[in-house]
Amino acid sequence: MLLNYQYRAYPDTDQKLELNNWLRVCRYWYNKQLGDRFDWWNRNRNSINACPLVCSLPELRDNPNFYSQKKQLPLIKKDLIKVGHSGELLDFTIVPSQTLQEVSKRAKLAFSRFLQGDSKGSRSGKPRFKNAARYRTMRIEGQAITVERMEKKWLFLSFPKLKGWVKVRLHRPLPLRGES
Repeated sequence: MLLNYQYRAYPDTDQKLELNNWLRVCRYWYNKQLGDRFDWWNRNRNSINACPLVCSLPELRDNPNFYSQKKQLPLIKKDLIKVGHSGELLDFTIVPSQTLQEVSKRAKLAFSRFLQGDSKGSRSGKPRFKNAARYRTMRIEGQAITVERMEKKWLFLSFPKLKGWVKVRLHRPLPLRGES
C-alpha cells in the first residue's frame, strides 16, 4: 500500500525565492509542452467530409508525446531560454531533472484526458495554459530529499539544488528508532 503525506514547509526567504524560480521554470515548461501539443492537434486534425477525392495533405508532423518532449530537456538545459512575451531569461539547470520530468507527465495526462477521456470514457475540457495563480504546485521526488535532523515536531530536510535546510512541521512527533 502506498501512502502520500503532505506537510507544511517553512522555507526561509532565499529558499522561497529559489522555489518561486523553480515554479516559474516548471510553469513555462508545462505551457510550452501544451502549446506544442495543441499546435500539432490543430495542424493535423481534419473533418471526415473535408477532403475531396483528390486531396493534397501537407506533410504530417509526428505527435509530440511524453518521450519526445522529455528528450528536449538536455538540449534546453544547455542554454538560457528567453520567454517571448516578457523577455525573461529562464535557466532550466536550477530545477531538479525529476521535477521537470514530472511536469512532462502532467502535460501528457492533461492532454490525453482531453483527447481520449478517463477510464469511464468521459472527456474533460480543453486543458488551460497556466498562469502564476493556476500553477502553484510541483513534485519533488522522495529519493532526492534527505532528512538532515529531527527535533520534537520539526524535520529539517535538504533538497537537491536548494541551499540550506527546509523546516517541516509535523502534526505528531515521529517515533524514535526502537520505539513503536
